[in-house]
Amino acid sequence: MKNVQVNISIPLAWKTELENLARIYAVEEEQSLTYLDLIRRAIQEKYGLTEDA
Repeated sequence: MKNVQVNISIPLAWKTELENLARIYAVEEEQSLTYLDLIRRAIQEKYGLTEDA
């Protein structure tokens, strides 16, 4: 699997809210999560993508 970096711009309020959600999910799942992990998950789930796609 190869990764590529993509730069996007989101409103600061979204980033703040995603960071808060990431903290909640991290506690629930007992693992480290960032707001970027949540964005990746959302895109993956929305479009049914797999890691090797």
